[in-house]
Amino acid sequence: MDERKKIVRDAYDEIADRYLAWSGASAVRAHYLDKFLSLLSDNPKVLELGCGAGLPVTKTLTDRAAHVTAVDISPRQIALARRHAPNATYFCADMMALEFPQAGFDAVCAFYAMTHLPREEHSAMFAHIARWLKPGGVFLASLGASATDGRTDDWLGAPNYFSHPTPEESLRLLRAAGFAIEEQEITRQDLPGEEGLPFLWIVARKL
Repeated sequence: MDERKKIVRDAYDEIADRYLAWSGASAVRAHYLDKFLSLLSDNPKVLELGCGAGLPVTKTLTDRAAHVTAVDISPRQIALARRHAPNATYFCADMMALEFPQAGFDAVCAFYAMTHLPREEHSAMFAHIARWLKPGGVFLASLGASATDGRTDDWLGAPNYFSHPTPEESLRLLRAAGFAIEEQEITRQDLPGEEGLPFLWIVARKL
């Protein structure tokens, strides 16, 4: 595994409980979860990239969707998610290493996950997601609001790694992968030790 991805995996193993305490109380996450739910078709098949401990997103989706597939790179997070949302199907893996059937999902979401993927892989990841979605399928995600690439020595008590291109480049890559951008907005999010950190939130639809 890429050393940068090992940093992310090990970080979320170490900070699992602290991250859950923050994420479960995030008003921004709750807002975009509600938006995602409003876009779902009846009895959808949903893929969640970066499920964390399964709360609140995975659990809420399993109550609504016909089937939920959830992915996370951290074994500790997957163990917690299985406990909180046992009806989902889980993969503990690098999202770039997975393959799913073409047009197998009605919707895909990625809450605070893409910003940990090395930015040179974003184009290929968007192409994978487009291939996995049915025509007209929805993709909702938080992306970076500026260009960055590097390790942070202390995030919630552990080193972590963040990487993303500019918002303009992310939107270009999404369109090149076969998405129409339906909504885009930069929303500021208070994170532990960081106030008002901006994220680009997008709603895109597979053409």
